[in-house]
Amino acid sequence: MPKNKKPAGGRPAQNFDPRYAKKKTGGPFRGNDGPRGPRREDRPARFTRDERADRPRFERDDRPRRSTDERAERPRYSRDDRPAREERPRYGRDERPARAERPRFERDDRPRRDAGDRPGFDRPRVDRPRFDRARFDRPSVDGRRVDGHRVERPRGERTWQERREERPVAQRSRAQEQHIDVVHERLEAQAVQAEAVAETTFADLGFGDNIVRALAALGAERPFPIQASTAPSIIAGRDVLARGRTGSGKTIAFGAPLVERVLRSKAGTKREFGRAPVALIMAPTRELALQIDRTIQPIARSVGLFTTQIYGGVPQARQVGALKKGVDIVIGTPGRIGDLQRQGKLDLSRIAISVLDEADHMCELGFLEPVQEILRLTAEGGQKLLFSATLDREVAALVDEFLVDPQVYEVAGETQETGTIDHRVLVIDHRSKAEILDALVDRDGKTLVFTRTRAYAEMLAEQFDDAGIDAIALHGDLNQAKRTRNIERFSKGRARVLVATDVAARGIHVDDIDLVIQADAPDEYKTYLHRSGRTGRAGREGRVVTLIPRQRRRRMAEMLGRAEIDAPFDEVRPGDDLLDELAGGPTLSELTA
Repeated sequence: MPKNKKPAGGRPAQNFDPRYAKKKTGGPFRGNDGPRGPRREDRPARFTRDERADRPRFERDDRPRRSTDERAERPRYSRDDRPAREERPRYGRDERPARAERPRFERDDRPRRDAGDRPGFDRPRVDRPRFDRARFDRPSVDGRRVDGHRVERPRGERTWQERREERPVAQRSRAQEQHIDVVHERLEAQAVQAEAVAETTFADLGFGDNIVRALAALGAERPFPIQASTAPSIIAGRDVLARGRTGSGKTIAFGAPLVERVLRSKAGTKREFGRAPVALIMAPTRELALQIDRTIQPIARSVGLFTTQIYGGVPQARQVGALKKGVDIVIGTPGRIGDLQRQGKLDLSRIAISVLDEADHMCELGFLEPVQEILRLTAEGGQKLLFSATLDREVAALVDEFLVDPQVYEVAGETQETGTIDHRVLVIDHRSKAEILDALVDRDGKTLVFTRTRAYAEMLAEQFDDAGIDAIALHGDLNQAKRTRNIERFSKGRARVLVATDVAARGIHVDDIDLVIQADAPDEYKTYLHRSGRTGRAGREGRVVTLIPRQRRRRMAEMLGRAEIDAPFDEVRPGDDLLDELAGGPTLSELTA
């Protein structure tokens, strides 16, 4: 290869031929084969051990060997020089006189002590100064004396000490507050007699034909008392508070008038793409929000209005997409509604109608502040509707701030005697609880079992499955898709038993549940009312059975008293006929008769 010819790649190749190597100037050429420097063995060593022979060194052989015989010259301690033990002086116990021969101290020889011979603090009180003597016996301040007894002295106002009733009450811990069942004062309401609205129709209340037909398709041929009483005020734009027991038709009571009012407000306007919602419905749980949407959506679609659900536990992409297209009514939970508003994806400024379902629960710790923030962002002067089964002074925080001259309604005569729910309390031994639960749920109808914890709900569902009973669980540890699927299975009858925590007490609307079992008794009477409201809906008959241990009997009786419910207490054991009677099956006595 020529010396300076470049290869085809454009980069000069390196030629390893020695003839073409570059000549180095400034010194002789050293190849790789020659030594580069002096070898190590050619260098002078720093020192050699042979040169150290001139220095003196210590040799062990130069030291004389030590002989063991030389130790004899040194003094040493010999044990033989010490006298034997027998030769030493010792203390002989025999030389000491016996105990009986020793002089002893006789208590009778000592003179008796007289308390009067010595100064003491037990002398008569007249001989020592008193600090509680009459005030006129003591010198007073500034040399003045006060005549009269201490109690006769006029006492001025103590400005430095707060009165007992004015002192702040010690704050109770959160753990203590969770077990305090507070009964608030019931709001004064207009009582609606069921007989007064028995012949009223939805058309008489001011609803359009499309809404009336949609309600008929939902099975609502005639309005319930709570619906007939609240609809005119809602359509007229008044703020409303309504109290009705669970299953009395509250969803239609606020849903149908809301749709009618939104329809009238949009009369003559063109529906725009991406329009902001004008109505908002908030519920405490996702399940309740979905149930409300299932009821209101067909009513809204019948008049050309659109709804959407906004709740947590699922991706928000679908919800944001629906808001971008434009909706008229938003139904959801406060948490996700607040999140989308802060992200700028939900405009609340045009909300003219706001509804709070389960308003008492929305006023509890954890819900109140988010709800207040959302309501403050709605249109000024908007209409506010509050509905609940236990409406009392607990909602005063919302009523005082947002409602203007509200109309308060309730259905007259909604007592246990006029209701369709049978309440029973079973006093059991904890060891037989599992066997008793198996006997109660082994039936043909739908059964809802309430527990206090999620782990116990899962355990009972597995226990019922092992016993051959189709059961599913519903609690907060399940994702939203699984919760929705389990509710659908239970609603369609593919599972006979649903074991749930209190998340279902305000979110399950299944009309044909005829037995509710409280495996864990509730701590508050409101929770009892909402649990028992899952049965006996829409005028159907239902039964609520609560299991308690013997030591909880008094507490359960007090809670039922606050809920104004009279329920018998029965002690049962596995195999008793009462269990078969409550389950709806033939008793042992009937089978053997």
